[in-house]
This record gives sequence, structure tokens and C-alpha cells, in this order.
Amino acid sequence: MTARTALITGISGQDGTYLSELLVEHGYHVVGTSRSAKGPTASRLSDLGVELEHWDLRDEAAFEAILRKVRPHEIYNLAAYTEGIGMYDGPVAMGEINGLVVPRILEAIRTVDPAIRFCQASSSEIFGDALESPQRETTPANPRNPYGAAKLYGHNMIRIYRNHFKLFGCSAILFNHESPRRSFNFVTRKVANAAAAVKLRLVEEVKLGNLDARRDWGFAGDFARAMWLMLQADQADDYVIASGETHSVRELCEVAFGRVGLDYRDYVRVSADDYRPPEARQLVGDPAKARQRLGWAPTVSFREIIHTMVDTELEKLSVAVTD
Repeated sequence: MTARTALITGISGQDGTYLSELLVEHGYHVVGTSRSAKGPTASRLSDLGVELEHWDLRDEAAFEAILRKVRPHEIYNLAAYTEGIGMYDGPVAMGEINGLVVPRILEAIRTVDPAIRFCQASSSEIFGDALESPQRETTPANPRNPYGAAKLYGHNMIRIYRNHFKLFGCSAILFNHESPRRSFNFVTRKVANAAAAVKLRLVEEVKLGNLDARRDWGFAGDFARAMWLMLQADQADDYVIASGETHSVRELCEVAFGRVGLDYRDYVRVSADDYRPPEARQLVGDPAKARQRLGWAPTVSFREIIHTMVDTELEKLSVAVTD
């Protein structure tokens, strides 16, 4: 039996590596596009047998050429643009990459092979200043930043192409999802690294913003599995992918520092520069539809995620100290 082929854009990111591993386990031939596949990530992908193709996300014709060459059965668009630590920087590039790239991919699918199944990595940021909590697939979108607005455009285009052109397109409305592969732009990685660094006496403290801010944090590997399940379903649809529970940054600190036997209150300082007021309504997802229709459920708890992240940071920093 010929192996199925999957194409993953943005493959070198956290989600791309977990999805690649999952697909290879299921016997797929995996091809990816990335701007920055290097170092450990490049080695991980190479060990999996993943092939890489160069693609400028603004070039629709080039993407068509890749589709004709690769002939994928499934496409997962994980490519996204952010600049700095905020979601307000680089709004033009965000619109170009996070928004317009979606119809470019959809048009290429229409032209080359309309049978290709497509999953778009959407975001809870489309809800922004949420009009209800928890958020589900029917919750009105209300983005509060350029990132969320661009993601909403892509999300809407999926629905339009699914209804009008009958393409198999799905939006995975992903809430926060973490792992040891998270970048330092995210508070979970920052706190996990700080706990390990304090334990090893490399730093004395860490500065954070609002410790009472709450987030719905899940495990990236679980979210990758959800996206794959969406493309195995009989009908294309959109799904909220979330843990369905929230935890505060304070609890994040307590779990992370507790993992190395420390009390976070001795080392965490609140910085006015990083402080953000709490949302009027909590961003927390209701994954009931994914549970019922896809049989999907999280397998890794919040505490397990943070413990693994701290353990990984401790191992990395310990090696650096002894070298």
C-alpha cells in the first residue's frame, strides 16, 4: 500500500515537530516547508525522514509547483508570523502571512487537486475580547489585535471555500498549548527556564507581569493529534481544541518552582512594564464538539506539562554549566 503524503507548512515550529512525529508513526511520507529549520529541529526532522521544500509564503505559483511535485493527500498550515513578544507588532506582515496565505493555499488546492484535505491552525485569539465564556465554535469572533484579526480572516476563508467550492477544509481553533519545544516568547517557557536557572544559581530572580492572569494551557502533542483527527473525519468542520480549564500564572510559578523544591515567592517579582490587566471574560475553550465527534481528549495534564518543561530546562542548563 502506498504511503499517504502530508505537507506541513511551518514544520520547524513546536506544533510542526509533534505533528511530523505523529504522522510518521502512522506511516505517512512527510514533507515540510520552513523558514528556519536548523540546529536540533533540523536534526529531529531529518531523523524522521522528513523532506524540506523552500517556499516563500507570498508566492502562490511556487506553492502550486510544490503540490504538483509532492502530491500530498493532506496539508496542515502551521506557518504563522509574530514579531517581538507582542501581537501588535508587524501588522502588515501578520496580515500577509497569517491571513492571506490561507486563500493562497486554498486556491492552489483548487487548481492542482481539490481532493486534498486541508487543516488550518487557527487561534483562540480570534475571540479576543470574548463575548462569552467558555468559547466554543459558535462564539462570535471579536479579535483585539492584528494577530487575531489575521487569523480570523484565514478562519473565515476556510468556511467560505468549504461551503462554496466544497473543499475539505478545517479550522483548528487552538488555545494555548505548551511543551519543552516552546519558544522563549511564551510565559510557560520563561517560567520553566527561570525555575531551573534559579535552582542552578545562574540567576537570582525573574520578572513577570500579572500573576493572576489565567490561561487555558494544553499539551502541544495532544493538539497535533486533534488536527490529524480532523482530517480523518467523514466531514470537514471547525473545532475548538483546548483543555477546557484555566490556570493562573501564579499557579504556573508555583508548579514550576515547586518542581525544583523552591518557593516561587522568593524569586518571582512583578514588573509594571509587563503587567497586563485581566480580561473581562476568560479565554477558555469548550472542547465538547471535538470530544463527541472526533473522540479527542487531552492526555497530558497541566502539571505534567510544566514538570516536563522544567526538567528539560534543568537538563539543558546543567549541560551548559558543566561544558
